[in-house]
Amino acid sequence: MDRRKFLHATTAAAVAGAAAGCTVVNNPFRSLSLEEAATLQALCGWIIPEDTAPGARQAGVVNYIDRQLARKFREHRETYRNGLAAAVHLAGGCYAAAPPERQLAILRRMEQAPETRRFVDLVVTHSMQGFYGNPRHGGNRDFVSWRMLEIPLVPFRGRNPYDFANGGRRAES
Repeated sequence: MDRRKFLHATTAAAVAGAAAGCTVVNNPFRSLSLEEAATLQALCGWIIPEDTAPGARQAGVVNYIDRQLARKFREHRETYRNGLAAAVHLAGGCYAAAPPERQLAILRRMEQAPETRRFVDLVVTHSMQGFYGNPRHGGNRDFVSWRMLEIPLVPFRGRNPYDFANGGRRAES
């Protein structure tokens, strides 16, 4: 395909998408679609809810899992895709938009079902790793869990994006 045909085809697709009310959204995730990330965010919110301390959402647990699915957890991508699709299917649409009591019922059902139990176990394990692990891996944003547990903050090796003299807050750029 030459350049002119390519530009014509992409312009036609963009115009058709705009006419249909579609918007192009940049996906900040490496392994997850936006819908998968929203579903996983809601699931993680049930596993590590916020109370007087931040929960999984504030700690960036989904960012940790997404980053690791592109690296160390590559073998779990299909399990995540199938499990997240099952949650959406059981919700009858967007899991994250379902009422809280429905979300919890679906999560409990998935814990009991043999075909989704492995997925839920992985999400629990990976959520704990993302919440309590070192922030350099994508989770535990701003050391939220370490602060909650009053664990001394450990600087990143080779770089210092946090101001440790100021209680470990992210350094101003």
